[in-house]
Amino acid sequence: MSKELIRLENCSMAFDDELVLKDLNLYFNDKEFLTLLGPSGCGKTTTLRIVGGFTTPTSGNVLFDGVRINDVPPYKRQINTVFQKYALFPHLNVFENIAFALRLQKREDPKNPKRKIPLAEEEINQRVGEMLDIIGLKGFEHRKPDALSGGQQQRVAIARALVNRPKVLLLDEPLGALDLKLRRDMQMELKKIQQQVGITFIYVTHDQEEALTMSDTIVVMDKGTIQQIGTPEDIYNEPKNAFVADFIGESNIIDGVMVKDCMVRLYGHNFTCVDGGFAPNEAVDVVIRPEDIDIVPVDQGHIEGTVTDVTFKGMQYDIIVDFRGFKWLIQSTDHCPVGSRIGVKIDPEGFHIMKKSEYSGKFGDYSSYSDEYDELSDAESSQEEESNEE
Repeated sequence: MSKELIRLENCSMAFDDELVLKDLNLYFNDKEFLTLLGPSGCGKTTTLRIVGGFTTPTSGNVLFDGVRINDVPPYKRQINTVFQKYALFPHLNVFENIAFALRLQKREDPKNPKRKIPLAEEEINQRVGEMLDIIGLKGFEHRKPDALSGGQQQRVAIARALVNRPKVLLLDEPLGALDLKLRRDMQMELKKIQQQVGITFIYVTHDQEEALTMSDTIVVMDKGTIQQIGTPEDIYNEPKNAFVADFIGESNIIDGVMVKDCMVRLYGHNFTCVDGGFAPNEAVDVVIRPEDIDIVPVDQGHIEGTVTDVTFKGMQYDIIVDFRGFKWLIQSTDHCPVGSRIGVKIDPEGFHIMKKSEYSGKFGDYSSYSDEYDELSDAESSQEEESNEE
């Protein structure tokens, strides 16, 4: 069983009388990769800064190994941070960038216990060498930061944060400056590094793919509060409310009525599902993921609609279908032309039933989806016209 390492107890944070964290209760386990996920302004970075000691909560307690550390400054915590801007020293090579923290460390003089002396050069060489092995940059010791790629610079920043062996590494959107392919490569690298060094990583991002790819645990936040905590599989397959369902992946979220256990009513039809525990005829939000919908001929479908937009995405088509004024997103390898009438079938496991919440009715309709593509096309056409005029 995992050992608890950090706990936030009833932590609130206000800036200029604006409450950005509301009575937050959260714990972090030893050797866990935990991601704080949510939109800008949800409180995830403030939470990270409270853990790191850069911000003191307005109220509440921060506990590390059971000891209150609210007043302990960042440099005295067994915690290091990697920011989006790596802030490597441009005049120092890779070796010295990583060794920087070690050269500031003091150890007890074996000949005089009251005296502190610098770490031995041999120990520094050994520990920097270990880090270079872990980040895969052995042989790059003498390069300056400007001779490295963005991904290599990021690895050096991580090694510099890990070399003095903290118990926790905080990562504040560290992949944000990288291009898409490199970002995906680094997601796998980060998870591998975390497993190799065997410490707690607390990661902040607004990118759902990063969270799903790397995390042991995801904490979804909005408006300074926690919406859901769970494994990536739990968060994706069993979202607690419409906000979580919409933020993690694509979701069609439709008003429904739970007729009884394992039966939900949509568009005047009863559908078999696998959820229960609701009151008879309780109004609910119904999540149907785009990949869980099968396109069939109209006469074979549970319900039928009209295709209003089709976008080719490489592996599949994103198909927008109008069902009585509410537009669904369907992801399919089958091409359906705009204007065609189609039927859809959904297996019982394809429905996920949620209780109504403050987020009900705000997400899950893809009516604006086509408009966004039209706007992009218009912008691209304008750019082409301008370049042709030049």
